[in-house]
Amino acid sequence: MSGIDLDPGVDPRPDLSHVDTWIFDLDNTLYPFGGAVQVQMDARMTAYMMRITGLPEAEAHALQKRYLHEHGTTLAGLMAHHGIDPYGFLEEVHDVSLDSVSPDPALHAALARLPGRRLVFTNAAASHAVRVLEKLQMAELFEHVFHLEAAELTPKPQARAYESLIGAHGVTPRTSAFFEDTERNLEPAAGYGMVTVLVGPHAAASTAAFVDYRTDDLAAFLRSAEVRD
Repeated sequence: MSGIDLDPGVDPRPDLSHVDTWIFDLDNTLYPFGGAVQVQMDARMTAYMMRITGLPEAEAHALQKRYLHEHGTTLAGLMAHHGIDPYGFLEEVHDVSLDSVSPDPALHAALARLPGRRLVFTNAAASHAVRVLEKLQMAELFEHVFHLEAAELTPKPQARAYESLIGAHGVTPRTSAFFEDTERNLEPAAGYGMVTVLVGPHAAASTAAFVDYRTDDLAAFLRSAEVRD
């Protein structure tokens, strides 16, 4: 399937009538991109990096982003190069306010109409995923949350994370769709045969061949999609 820059109000409607498993990233996907939650977590990661490495703030932040790019998560880079306690890091980084997160009735309704199973696939900690879904009032919509601990701390886009998800939940990739705000995290999903949807304000700029659909409005996209009865 070739990539499609989809305006949700204009045909052709995305044909997802073969999909029976709907997989969603969490942060920046099920609630708006680039909000206060991400700012807080980024600041906490930088502070952690400063404490572990002794680097000044600007250098610690740059190293944090390098680890994110090279390893998939800052945590994976810290584990590889500094031998840190991963669970202490996850607890510290995800101890943030969720005051900026609020329920989205339109997205809730659009998710609820999807036939089959709904799963969350996130690089975040289990506790963070539970808190966010409860704040969004979406917890009941999802059958399972496949979080970083469930993946044995192996993050997207590493292939083993996808293999673990598929094995743990009996996912059939060719009848699955994956929704994600980070472009590179869609490439392994496409390789397994999933429909891939890039979400967020930057989605339209993507030219990656492994992205099937692009949208800056997840609720409208899901409302417009053709799904099985």
